[in-house]
Amino acid sequence: MKKQRESQCTQKTISLLSPLGTIQVSGCENGVHTIRILMDVAPAERSDAAPLSCVVNDSPPETSPELRRCVEWLQAYFSEPQTTGSLPLPAFHHPALQGDAFTCRVLRVLLEDVKFGETVSYKRLAEMAGNPRAVRAVGGAMRRNPVPLLIPCHRVISSSGQSGPYMSGKGDHLKQWLLTHERQRGEG
Repeated sequence: MKKQRESQCTQKTISLLSPLGTIQVSGCENGVHTIRILMDVAPAERSDAAPLSCVVNDSPPETSPELRRCVEWLQAYFSEPQTTGSLPLPAFHHPALQGDAFTCRVLRVLLEDVKFGETVSYKRLAEMAGNPRAVRAVGGAMRRNPVPLLIPCHRVISSSGQSGPYMSGKGDHLKQWLLTHERQRGEG
């Protein structure tokens, strides 16, 4: 039933160029479905001196207000990230973000309770979501997060203080960049 509802959506995709590489935001008139970080820029090509901007690279002629709101949020995140707390988030329209499943609860707690520049351990996030023994399930929820950056799974670290994997380990350098970006921009 959920798949049928989602398949009835007319999704559009906006492509953005960011310090992380290309980001694709897909959604419909009801909200954002996914954010994909394509990792098309090698880590060696990223520099601390690179402009912290996020610009639209490709966009359909008409987009929903929710997709536009998402693009505005992402642009603010890269240029003035400390302001994102005062910006409205777009609506989400992905099955993983609907209902009362543990994954959904973990992602909501992360979104609402772990603020810009903060980090939380997988264990603490499991406790905050109401199941202190579900540390591995929290890791699974992070892997299934359909809207990274908006729901900041990069802020979840191991109890030892190590950053832990990002994008199934392929984006660990991006996680480090995001955490540094938030620390540096939060101080200014």
